[in-house]
Amino acid sequence: MTKKTVEQRNEDRFAFGANWQDYLDVVNESRVEMAKKSLTETLGLDDLTGRSFLDVGCGSGLFSLAAHLLGATVHSFDYDPKSVAAATELRHRFAPDSDWKIEQGSILDEAYVAGLGVHDIVYSWGVLHHTGAMRQAIITTSTLVTSGGFLFISIYNDQGLASQLWWRVKRRYVRSGPLGRRALVLAGGLYFDTRRIAAAAAKRMCGQPVVRTARPRGMSSRHDLVDWIGGFPFEFATPEAIFNLLRERGYELRFLKTCRGGLGCNEYVFALPR
Repeated sequence: MTKKTVEQRNEDRFAFGANWQDYLDVVNESRVEMAKKSLTETLGLDDLTGRSFLDVGCGSGLFSLAAHLLGATVHSFDYDPKSVAAATELRHRFAPDSDWKIEQGSILDEAYVAGLGVHDIVYSWGVLHHTGAMRQAIITTSTLVTSGGFLFISIYNDQGLASQLWWRVKRRYVRSGPLGRRALVLAGGLYFDTRRIAAAAAKRMCGQPVVRTARPRGMSSRHDLVDWIGGFPFEFATPEAIFNLLRERGYELRFLKTCRGGLGCNEYVFALPR
């Protein structure tokens, strides 16, 4: 698929890069450490020295930075030029003298992908379901892992009718003007706040403690909300579908964290045996 074709497929597209640029305002050492911890705990590796790390759809670049600080040789790319700019700014801020490579490119661009080679760790968190061609994107990403390497991806959970309704909300967002988008984000925030209050009340009634924790992976609740409400294109899959798709390509599942059938991403780490 050529770059021109990719752009035509994503005519209605959320401004992911602009959201990531805004997110940089809250990135600090604490969030970087949380990202490093997320990587090491999920991969089961304390040190990435001597390993190559490919970040497919790098967004802000936070996890590319984490991999670099853990010793990996990092190559990042993103379809959105503003995401590339955000990652470049993050590199300038935290790793100015590094060999961390950042460039614009699409996982759906066959010519671009052909030049990427294979890597020890291929990482794509919350990206491939936003390409407009999720299955193709997953399959292509899986070809970039070297023998003995790892594929770390996260994909939106298929909630059936609820996912179809969210698809309509997201499409409405990208087709709305500034006021319409703001209204949708406010409505979404109210919806999630109401859910959290109800869940906390239910826990208290059952005598369970209610504990507020930091946003996982070093993320920001405000930026995650905007990304969730507006993130279009939008696709989703059950854990079984992802497992079967990659098992057919020789992968073995090493780690799985689901959102327990609810809203959000399921995380997977697959290994490609030698």
